[in-house]
Amino acid sequence: MANVTDLQTKYSKLAQEYSKLRAQNQVLKKAVVDEQANSASFKEQLKQRDQSLRKQEQEMDSLSFRNQQLAKRVELLQEELAVSESKGKKGKSKADSPSQHGLETQSVFDEDLQKKIEENERLHIQFYEADEHHRKQEAELTTRLQELETDSGQHQAVVDGLTTKYMETIDRLQSDRARLEVKAQTLEREAKECRMRTEECQQQLRRCQSELNRQVKQSSSVILEKVPFNDTKFGDYNSLNVPPHNRRHQLKARDVAGQALSFIQDLVAALLNFHSYTEQRVHIYPLDSSIEPISPLNQKFSQYLHENAAYVRPLEDGFLQLHQSITEDTVTVLETVVKLKGFADNFSSYTSFLLKILPYQLKSLEEECNAPLCTAALIAKNQELQSDMKRVTSVFEKLQSYIKLLALPSVRQDAMPQSSTSAVFTQLAASLHSLHDVIKEMSKHYNQKASFEQELPTITQKLCTTTECLLGSLGSLTSSTGKIATFFSNNLDFFTSSGYSPRGSTVALNPLQAESMLANKKKAAAYIHAIKQGRPQSVPYRDALSNRRVLTSSTESREGLTQQVHQSQEKIARLEQEKEHWLLEAQLGKVRLEKENQRIADLEAQLAAALGGGPNSQPAAAGTLSESHEEAEEEQQAAGRESALCTSLVGMLCTTPTVEHGRDEESREQLIKTHYMARVGELTTQLQISDSKAVHFHSECRALAKRLAIAEKSRETLSEEVKLANQKVTRLQDELTTTKRSYEDQLSMMSDHLCSMNETLSKQREEIDTLKLGSKGNAKKNKGR
Repeated sequence: MANVTDLQTKYSKLAQEYSKLRAQNQVLKKAVVDEQANSASFKEQLKQRDQSLRKQEQEMDSLSFRNQQLAKRVELLQEELAVSESKGKKGKSKADSPSQHGLETQSVFDEDLQKKIEENERLHIQFYEADEHHRKQEAELTTRLQELETDSGQHQAVVDGLTTKYMETIDRLQSDRARLEVKAQTLEREAKECRMRTEECQQQLRRCQSELNRQVKQSSSVILEKVPFNDTKFGDYNSLNVPPHNRRHQLKARDVAGQALSFIQDLVAALLNFHSYTEQRVHIYPLDSSIEPISPLNQKFSQYLHENAAYVRPLEDGFLQLHQSITEDTVTVLETVVKLKGFADNFSSYTSFLLKILPYQLKSLEEECNAPLCTAALIAKNQELQSDMKRVTSVFEKLQSYIKLLALPSVRQDAMPQSSTSAVFTQLAASLHSLHDVIKEMSKHYNQKASFEQELPTITQKLCTTTECLLGSLGSLTSSTGKIATFFSNNLDFFTSSGYSPRGSTVALNPLQAESMLANKKKAAAYIHAIKQGRPQSVPYRDALSNRRVLTSSTESREGLTQQVHQSQEKIARLEQEKEHWLLEAQLGKVRLEKENQRIADLEAQLAAALGGGPNSQPAAAGTLSESHEEAEEEQQAAGRESALCTSLVGMLCTTPTVEHGRDEESREQLIKTHYMARVGELTTQLQISDSKAVHFHSECRALAKRLAIAEKSRETLSEEVKLANQKVTRLQDELTTTKRSYEDQLSMMSDHLCSMNETLSKQREEIDTLKLGSKGNAKKNKGR
């Protein structure tokens, strides 16, 4: 709503500015119109002056032409005068009257000429003055016209700019207004939804309050009736109670330990890189070990630095063991975390390692200062690094002392009181922040030192690379210490909170209580698992109806299939009969073929015998052949005639009976027919039995498949319903726990507030009593005086 009011005020301000600018625009339009009218009047005046100037030019042209005529006339008169003077000199003896007359005419011409000359000069002067005045007026008018045109152009540009600006402002304001209207509508809808949700929440809160009040009344009545002794009222008795297992605290502790493990791994990697690159730098600067031997001090220093992994790696291993010891089925407090002692010992060993290498590190920096090419700036930076190394070591000593204090309760329970734990954690967080600040300062000083070393003439590429790696390790060390300090500060409340204690008590948890708590948890889990019994499975009514429909449809389909099976069996029997008929036909045809082959062989033998008897026997043989052929043809014709009349139960048999073997063939045919008919009957009965069994099995398989599909569908729907019910149950349990926790927190806050109010009331009563006693004493003293 505040955003809407701000936008409305902005919109009103923009509307006021728009009205002001609109009024100014009207004034500017009037000014532009006036200036346009003035420019038009000036143009008219300029036209009139041009006309007058043209008239004066015409007059000047006429006057110049007249002046030229007069000048010619004067010349002519002067010539005539000269002629007359020459003539006068020659004829002095002439009469005086003509000379006088000539003089008079000469004087008249002279006066007239003088007048014309003066008039001409005056006209020249007037023309020049008029010309100058006209030029001045023209120049003034042109300059003024140009100024007016520039002013009008500027005014027009201003007007155009203002109009565009106003149009843009209007468009923006319109879009803002539309957006604000949409936003206002959405806000109104959200407000309505929020009101509805608040009403629902209030109703739910009322229901929860009524339910909780009912439960409180019920539990209080049960406590009054069933509990003869309430041991939570007394701290000594309450300390003997076993606290409940806090699974959420364990999960949080596991998560926090995992995050801390990742930060410790980054810190260990950064420390390993820092010590390793420091060792490489000692071998390179101020003396390169590949060219000349380094000092014994630096040799000892590099030997100690080479052993850094033996002190740094156990930090990660110890914390990894600590993280693995924190599980969901354990109790994580300072009294039960035994692996913290191993991590504290590893940290103490690393701190002792830092104390061991500190003097060598300081002496190595002094040796760098004593190098011949070391400048004053490098000496100052080395001194700053010496102070940074001392501060880092002192901070690690502080951290060692605090970690040892935190590890003491796991060794001896009464080693550190419960009230001092929060102070130790707070000091540990402050020490981590100071460690981050010190390492940040050291990284800055190393950067400055590296920039000064780059200016030295004897710097090598190997030293530059090592210095860059050292600066990178310092940067990663700075970031890892900053992450650890920030992480510890963010989780300081979790570290200082007591996750496990009996209800209404602040006594620390001892290992025996932790063991009994875990045993109770296992017993409770086993009991819950034992009382859980699965419900017997039953078929729902809808599924039963659908199964019945499936069975009825399967029986109907079974009757139709049986009819189809009978029809198919009859068809198969008919086809088998036809098959046997054609098999017999094939056998008879084979017998007849053998007979024909035998007869052909006999005929060939007779032919050969006839040919072997002589040439006279050839026609006889030919006659016998022709006779045999005719006999064969006649027999075939007779067989064809008789074959049409021979039938049997199996089918039409194309037989060629003869006179001698007719009866044998009929008896043999009868035997074959009876044998194969019996065989066909047996096969058909077996086929019918097998077909009926197959149809029965097929119908049963179809019914079972349908029932299986229906059962699978019902199982899927039931599993989905179970999932939804479980989700709903978990959600309701979470809501119930949150409401219970909130009400418990409110009740605890109210009880704390009541306790504080009682304390304040008791203090006020004591102060009132003391003041009364003091006033009584003062009154007695005044009376005694």
